[in-house]
Amino acid sequence: MTQRLLVIEDEPTLSRLLSYNLTNEGYQVTVAENGQLGFDIAAQGEFDLILLDLMLPGMNGFEVLAKLRQMGVKTPIIILTAKNAEEEVVQGLKSGADDYITKPFGVAELLARVAAVLRRSTGIEEREPQQEQDEAKISLGPLAIFPDKYEVVLNGEAITLRPKEFEVLLYLARKPGVVLTRDDLMNSVWGFDYIGGQRTVDVHVSSLRKKLELDPESVHIDSIRGVGYKLVVNKKKGALHG
Repeated sequence: MTQRLLVIEDEPTLSRLLSYNLTNEGYQVTVAENGQLGFDIAAQGEFDLILLDLMLPGMNGFEVLAKLRQMGVKTPIIILTAKNAEEEVVQGLKSGADDYITKPFGVAELLARVAAVLRRSTGIEEREPQQEQDEAKISLGPLAIFPDKYEVVLNGEAITLRPKEFEVLLYLARKPGVVLTRDDLMNSVWGFDYIGGQRTVDVHVSSLRKKLELDPESVHIDSIRGVGYKLVVNKKKGALHG
């Protein structure tokens, strides 16, 4: 089945180039020239991936991204950012973007990132049946993780996590107390073909920490400088159960 892509881009030349190259690659492409229209189309239609420019007139890309995620739209989103705009990238990833492309970019990079994100999004669905058989719940003291439901409960209170945040926590929780490198996390959560940098891992871990602050004495994520991260659990409050 042909995969459907939505391009939300106000610059006519760039939107035409995006549409042309993606169509030639075999995708079905819909173009929206402003944020409000893009939001309306994304909210109503079923797309496999969205390419979203951040600097849009009216409703900007950050607003579109935040509103779609608030509505529960889980379609993978790649944001288009300006050169040397690290703050934009960080804000976009924190708001729920799956990847980013920095302008100017080449056709090869564009197609590679689109293909990689689409593979990861479908790969998650392919892995879920086996995960459901392997483990219905992981318990770490006051922390309970339900892999098949993408749900997390801490001290009886549900914690809302974005998909990639959940996958980072799940990977850490399967090896509590073990130092896992950024490469470990990158390869497990984003895949070996992910083109983005390790900054993506740091952003998601930072966001996770804030959401786990409900009970930092029982569960927290430690940074091991120059290496990676480990999930630390108060041993007196529970152990790992598959």
